[in-house]
Amino acid sequence: MLELGTPQGTPAAASLIKDGTEATFMADVIDGSADVPVIVDFWATWCGPCKTLGPMLEAAVVAARGKVRMVKIDVDREQRLAAALAQQGLPLQSIPTVVAFFQGRPVDMFQGAVPQGQIKDFIARLTALGGDGGLAEALEAAEQMLAEGAAVDAAQTFAAILEEEPENVTALAGLARAYIALDQLDQAEAVLNAAAPAIAKAPLLEAVRAQIALARQAAQAGPLADLEAAVMANPADHQARFDYALALHAAGQVQEAVDALLELFRRDRDWNDGAAKAQLFTIFDALKPQDPIALTGRRRLSSMIFA
Repeated sequence: MLELGTPQGTPAAASLIKDGTEATFMADVIDGSADVPVIVDFWATWCGPCKTLGPMLEAAVVAARGKVRMVKIDVDREQRLAAALAQQGLPLQSIPTVVAFFQGRPVDMFQGAVPQGQIKDFIARLTALGGDGGLAEALEAAEQMLAEGAAVDAAQTFAAILEEEPENVTALAGLARAYIALDQLDQAEAVLNAAAPAIAKAPLLEAVRAQIALARQAAQAGPLADLEAAVMANPADHQARFDYALALHAAGQVQEAVDALLELFRRDRDWNDGAAKAQLFTIFDALKPQDPIALTGRRRLSSMIFA
């Protein structure tokens, strides 16, 4: 299940780190580690190194944003649990001892107040075991919501994923597309403008920028029947043909819009500073790379350019 990563002290952070007991060990650690690694910190109030290690470990768990969880076991309060685990082979003769469980079994451990770098490496190994913490499933669910018209729910889910991974390009593009579906084009544009420099030019985001441009054009498109009649009355009216292509696309007739623009390019490739070619590229960029309309359209355009 997706959990939002938030600073220590918030309810979400509290759900990542909890005190464990003999009664809750099975649910919190054995069952709880089925999908997400669970770190168990065996400590005691009199243990000096525990007081150093504990806060460092908690901070690292919170920074992992739900990809690992942590259970703290006070060995003095839970002597019977500690004894039972020791009988099963866990080396609990000295503390602090930190044991990581995944899918119900111990997979990694260390003892003593280790440096922060070693804690970071420990967490990294565990997050690799646990995969993406459910983000892939969340992305799939959000895409399904968007496909079914539940744009508000999709936007909320994409936003939650971005709290986990602020540079998740797929989630960022999805959030912007959800705003497009809600006809909130300025908000969609703001989402893209807020992208980190490292991902700002990602192809997925460029595709959404093209979709925003097309959506803005659609709002200004003229009556489809009138524009079709204008083209039929005067096939040399390039502006009418261009406007007709915009109206076709606004009506969801993408292939027909591409055909109209290709015909315009064939008639006069330089008209209006190459507006037909530019519009074709906008449409192609807005489609998925392997979309048949984009693939065929690009080939047809290339054959005209190099004819």
